[in-house]
Amino acid sequence: MSSEDALSQSQVESLLKQMESSAGDPPSPDTDADADPVEESATEAAAPPPPAAAPKRSSPEVRAINYDFKRPERVGKEQMRAMQSLHEGLARSFGAAISGMLRTMLEVKLISVDQLTYSEFVFSLDNPSCFNVLKPEPLEGHWILDISPTLSYAIIDRMLGGDPTPVDSIRRPLTEIENRLIGRIVNAFNSELKEIWRNIVDLEIKIQRVESNPQLVQIVPPNEVIVLVGLEVSLGRNRGMVNLCIPFNTIERFNSQLSNNGWVGYSNSRPSDESRKQVSQFIDEAVVEVVVTLAESRIRTGDLLDLSIGDVITTEKDPRSPLELAVQSVPKFSVRPGAHRGKKAVRIENAIEKN
Repeated sequence: MSSEDALSQSQVESLLKQMESSAGDPPSPDTDADADPVEESATEAAAPPPPAAAPKRSSPEVRAINYDFKRPERVGKEQMRAMQSLHEGLARSFGAAISGMLRTMLEVKLISVDQLTYSEFVFSLDNPSCFNVLKPEPLEGHWILDISPTLSYAIIDRMLGGDPTPVDSIRRPLTEIENRLIGRIVNAFNSELKEIWRNIVDLEIKIQRVESNPQLVQIVPPNEVIVLVGLEVSLGRNRGMVNLCIPFNTIERFNSQLSNNGWVGYSNSRPSDESRKQVSQFIDEAVVEVVVTLAESRIRTGDLLDLSIGDVITTEKDPRSPLELAVQSVPKFSVRPGAHRGKKAVRIENAIEKN
C-alpha cells in the first residue's frame, strides 16, 4: 500500500464509530474533524429549512362485518319485522283457541322470529318429539310444526281430565291415541295460522304426517334458510315450546306483500256476515255455569258443627220472593222455583238491571 492510499486519522475514527453502532441505531452523521467550526455554522445557516410534512388525509373508517356463508341472510330486515308482527297475532289467537278447548287458562308468547339453516333447526330439537309435517296449499314445499314433549304430555294429561304437574320428561314417542289427541291442538293451530296469513295468501293447511324423530324428515336441503317462529306456551306450572318452521323458498315469491305491509291483520272495515256468523257459532257452543241461589244467611261455627240430618236452618229470605239466577257468577235474572216433567226447575220472570 502506498502513502497515498493510507487513511487519515479522522477517517479511521469514523469507521470505528460505525462498527460500534452497527448493532444499534444508525449513528448520526459525523462532521469532518478537520472542518472549521465557523465554516460549519455558516453552512448550517445557509442550508434551506426542511420542507414541512404534508398533512395526512383522514380516510373514512370502513367497518368490516363477518359473513358466514353457511348461514346466508336471505330474508331482509323489513320482512323479518313483518313476520314478527304477523305471528304476534297468531300467539294471541292460538292462546284463546286452546284455552277454550282445554277449559283452562294458559298463556302463549311469541319468543323469537329468527332465520337459520334447516340443519341447525333439526339438531336443536328433542328426540323423540311431536314433529308434524304440514302441507300449506297452494305453496310449494312443506312447513314443520314441532311441539316439545313436556308440553305435549301436559296437554294430553289435561285433555284426559288430569291436573298436569311438572315432571321429568317422558323419553318415548307418542302413542297412536296420544297423536290423535295432539292432532286436535295442531288442527286448531292450523286454523289460526290460516286466518293470520289470509291477507297474504289464502292457505289450506293439512297435516301430511307425524314423526317422532326430527332427523328422519328432510323437507329442504340442510343448508336451506328457514324462518323459525318460536312460541312459548305456559300451562299451569308447565312450560314448553311450539316451533313453526317456514322454509324461505316457500314464501319467497310473497316478499312484496310482506314488504308492503300486507301482513297487517287489523282493519277499520265493518265485519262481514260470515264473520258474524262464525263468532256467533263459537259463542253458541260455549259452556257456561248457571247457579240459582235459594237464600243466604250467617251461622256460627259451633252451630254448624252441631247440625245433623233433619235440622231446619232459618234464613231472612221471604219464601214468596223471587230467587236470583247467576251466569258465570254474574247475577242476570230473577226466577221462580218449580218443577218441570218431574225435575226441579226455575221460570225466568225478569232481568236484573245493572246499577
